[in-house]
Amino acid sequence: MTKILLRSVVDSDLLILFEQQLDREAVTLADYPSKDRGEFMRHWEGTLKNKTDVARIIEYKGKIAGHILCWKEKFEQRVGYWLGREFWGRGIASAALAEFLKVVKIRPLYAHVANHNAASKRVLEKCGFVLLDEGTRTAVFKLG
Repeated sequence: MTKILLRSVVDSDLLILFEQQLDREAVTLADYPSKDRGEFMRHWEGTLKNKTDVARIIEYKGKIAGHILCWKEKFEQRVGYWLGREFWGRGIASAALAEFLKVVKIRPLYAHVANHNAASKRVLEKCGFVLLDEGTRTAVFKLG
């Protein structure tokens, strides 16, 4: 398995995460719009203040590869992750999610993924998530 480190998010990480979410290819693959700097910083400020959200930086070989988080949306506890494009295809997301699931014990846990994002679907399946529904744009996965 790919060796990664999950650690708490600190303010100095946010500029790197901001840059990662601006990548057009990543935005297209995730089917999730990027945010401008002010909106992005406000979003993360709220995430870091919310005691029920769990957010971690994914480090790979000493570099910030991306982030992974768990939050409550409506009646679902959700998990999501984002990697910088230079870290794709190395097993980092699978390793990070497997490690994160040892920290976040909440079940059931849901993930919503763009239907065209085959790599992210594979990550979820490798970590035990089961496909619940495949809508026109989004697939819903569940663990537990």
